[in-house]
Amino acid sequence: MGVIKTVNISEPKPNEHNPRYINKANFKKLVNSLKEFPKMLEVRPLVVDENMVVLGGNMRLKALTEAGFKEVLVHQVLDWTDDEKNQFIIKDNSSFGSWDWEILANEWNTQKLVDWGIDLPKDTFAFDEEPIQQNTQDEIPKEICPTCGAKMK
Repeated sequence: MGVIKTVNISEPKPNEHNPRYINKANFKKLVNSLKEFPKMLEVRPLVVDENMVVLGGNMRLKALTEAGFKEVLVHQVLDWTDDEKNQFIIKDNSSFGSWDWEILANEWNTQKLVDWGIDLPKDTFAFDEEPIQQNTQDEIPKEICPTCGAKMK
């Protein structure tokens, strides 16, 4: 099982063989995300091995350091083989599922999803489009129904 504990931010060591990377824009979003919602860290500790090398959460560790956090919650696993550690590193970063883009498009705030780090497909989500003004009849384009907003033939 291992041990869950709070440690000084300098104790966990970044994994030199981490196969993941993050670009500057997404790193900035991650830093902001952690600052805005630090409670998430209570249920998503960094996963480290017996030597405090990070197996899961390398980008979070870097972002937490950038954000000025002094302590971090870790789940230290003990007695894992090198194969188990490597397997965890890959599986922890793999996504076996897929997003239901229709639900996200219709039930979630698009800007929040982007801020939270979701790369949205441009063909499913509307970006930078001016909404149709429906304040007065004169502002509604002729091809739009003034009652329901549907496109007319």
